[in-house]
Amino acid sequence: MTIDIDRRTALKLGAVGASALLFPQIMVRAASAAAPKADVGNAGFNRFALGDFEVTTILDGLRPGEGPFPIFGENQTAEAVAELMRENLLPSDRFVNGFTPVLVNTGSELILFDTGLGAGARANGMGQLPSRLHASGYRPEDVSVVVITHMHGDHIGGLMENGAPTFANARYVMGKTEFDFWTAPERMAGPTEGNAKAVAANVKPLAEKTIFVDDGGEVVSGIRAMGAPGHTPGHLIFTVESSGRKLVLTADTANHYVASLQQPDWHVRFDADKTQGAASRRKVFDMIATDRLPFIGYHMPFPAVGYVEKTGTGYRYIPETYQLDL
Repeated sequence: MTIDIDRRTALKLGAVGASALLFPQIMVRAASAAAPKADVGNAGFNRFALGDFEVTTILDGLRPGEGPFPIFGENQTAEAVAELMRENLLPSDRFVNGFTPVLVNTGSELILFDTGLGAGARANGMGQLPSRLHASGYRPEDVSVVVITHMHGDHIGGLMENGAPTFANARYVMGKTEFDFWTAPERMAGPTEGNAKAVAANVKPLAEKTIFVDDGGEVVSGIRAMGAPGHTPGHLIFTVESSGRKLVLTADTANHYVASLQQPDWHVRFDADKTQGAASRRKVFDMIATDRLPFIGYHMPFPAVGYVEKTGTGYRYIPETYQLDL
């Protein structure tokens, strides 16, 4: 079969073909113009099931800064800390600190562990717990229990909003040892003054709605406190267990996934008793490694859920991938 194409048709086809050669460049330019970068941050929450419980980690914010030395490895040389960072493909002179409250829905209670930095940090991109709680499908007034692991500002800063309790319908659980330490009159002077004032403003007004616990105390069925002092005198961690599944909320037992875990004996500036803090790290993470338990660390890389295995000097952090989805 032959096809006859007259001169006029050929010219038209030639023009169409030439135009088609231009289309890729035109399309690239149009696509670039039509897809500007979205100025939208990460949703900031991560959710999984633990037996019959639902667990949500919520990123209150990230704070970049200089370090990790001397905040971590205070009893080491700057070069030793820098070398450890380089070995782990991390910058030697900068790090990012994250803050991760945890929400546990038991089916009958909605329990929040720690409250982030609060409104005062919002201008710097932190204090995001209320908005990200909404994004995750809950409201502050839905929270029925607020648990405070310890009373540093990045854990109690979100208890109040505009002079009123942020979680209007909640009752509170916190450590008796921790509360007594920070509310003692002598804390209102010297290096503890700033934090004691924050406790006076954010924690003391809630005392009438507070249940005080210490090591072994129960929050609700399946959630129990364990003493892990050193970071603060009454620092608590919590085990969460449902239908044979278990995890540990380690709070500030370890605050850097490399420095505090690979070298648990290195001193941390914010540990009140540095020797005791190191002993608690080894006790807690020996348990987690031996029992192969998942844990959530308040300052671990978001979504802050992982495992550890023992190494020669300490522990290696292993981020959770799909273990909790099975």
